[in-house]
Amino acid sequence: QTILCLPRSFEYSQKNAVLVPAAMLGVGGMLIYWLRSRCKIKTIEMGDGWWGSGERPIKGKEDESIRPFKIETSDKEIEDLHRRLEQARYAPPLEGAAFHYGFNSSYLQKVVAYWRNNFDWRKQVEVLNKYPHFQTTIEGIDIHFIHVKPSYVPHGRAVQPLLMVHGWPGSFYEFYKIIPMLTEPAAHGLNEGDVVFEVICPSIPGYGFSEAPHQKGFDTIATARIFHKLMNRLGFKEYYLQGGDWGSRITTNMAQMLPQSVKGLHLNLIFVNKQGLRRIISVMLGAYVPWLVGLSREDVRRMYPFIQKNIYELLRESGYLHIQATKPDTAGCGLNDSPVGLAAYILEKFSTWTDKSFLHKDDGGLESKYSLDELLTNVMIYWVTSSIVSSMRFYKENISKVSSLTADARVGVYVPTGIAAFPQEIVHTPHVWAKKVFKNIITYSYMPRGGHFAAFEEPKLLAQDIMHFVRKVEQL
Repeated sequence: QTILCLPRSFEYSQKNAVLVPAAMLGVGGMLIYWLRSRCKIKTIEMGDGWWGSGERPIKGKEDESIRPFKIETSDKEIEDLHRRLEQARYAPPLEGAAFHYGFNSSYLQKVVAYWRNNFDWRKQVEVLNKYPHFQTTIEGIDIHFIHVKPSYVPHGRAVQPLLMVHGWPGSFYEFYKIIPMLTEPAAHGLNEGDVVFEVICPSIPGYGFSEAPHQKGFDTIATARIFHKLMNRLGFKEYYLQGGDWGSRITTNMAQMLPQSVKGLHLNLIFVNKQGLRRIISVMLGAYVPWLVGLSREDVRRMYPFIQKNIYELLRESGYLHIQATKPDTAGCGLNDSPVGLAAYILEKFSTWTDKSFLHKDDGGLESKYSLDELLTNVMIYWVTSSIVSSMRFYKENISKVSSLTADARVGVYVPTGIAAFPQEIVHTPHVWAKKVFKNIITYSYMPRGGHFAAFEEPKLLAQDIMHFVRKVEQL
């Protein structure tokens, strides 16, 4: 019987010799797949869209040509502006009000007088046209952008493509002072190793010379997709991104959408929506034992007293946001009809968003940081394109959605990230909070001065920080 069982035993052991390793391989493979799926970077679906007028054409491919574009003006346009400026009505300000009630109307009359009698729009059009402008059609609308290449590239230096995106109430013009510093760094005392850029600055659709979307729902994710398509159309497979205000949200979405295309993301404002008990505890303990919750002394200086700086001041500065996120067309109608109303609405932001203390100044401190020519050129971009209403609608398309349920709220940012924290920014986000969303922060800089419009106000500081960040990324 023992002898009869031997072949059967041998056969069973042979089966084991095959089945056990196979089972182990199967279990091991499933474990590896599970681990890899957990580690896999989540991304935003790129999707597709149509923002042109009417239904999307069924037949015919979209015209992908890149067309030279030039800003132009006319006597009729300038005469109409002057007529409207001459007919403006003003309400006298309260005594001692400065900018506490908004744009001081006494100072507004001085700005308008300069606008009517001294501002030379034709000259400013020449300034705007000093960089090459282009338009191309993407998803049914014409996208405007400037594309500036370095005139000379020293031997051995690689040129890095950099997409810079503006916000509201700014424009591509915000970058005019920083562009030469990035494309010709040596000429501006910024000889930062081997970093030289070619800069692409698009206008967000609905802003300036980019056509406004004709359909509802155009948000930052749609903008991110369009700008990726733009960079691809220009022949770039990998590129750097930079943004503040809406530009920060758009470029962040771009990094979440196609991380393989983004070499690095540099921001001068960050959005961190994640709240909760841990954040509340962090805020409470931060005032007394900041080191315990990862806050630095500079974080404490910028964040506290917390109620004043993060609730009261934010409420004071965000009234426009509530209007634009609910019924932008109502207020927009008046601004689109009155250049004086438009200037007051826009320039008030360039006062208090540049420096909170400018509230106490009768002139809003505007000319201490910018020239009237610079400020009015930005206003004119909105005026001549009638784009204030469509720019305001961007708030409704984005903020009317529950932020915790949007696609980007559930996706981290894993590309190399640089953050420039300017002290006069509307809100301060410390490094310890930022890294909850931005998982690969390479540089985090406490900037010595400057506010919301960093490229416009402190171009050299911003350029230095961008270059410092890119050098570090290139060395990885």
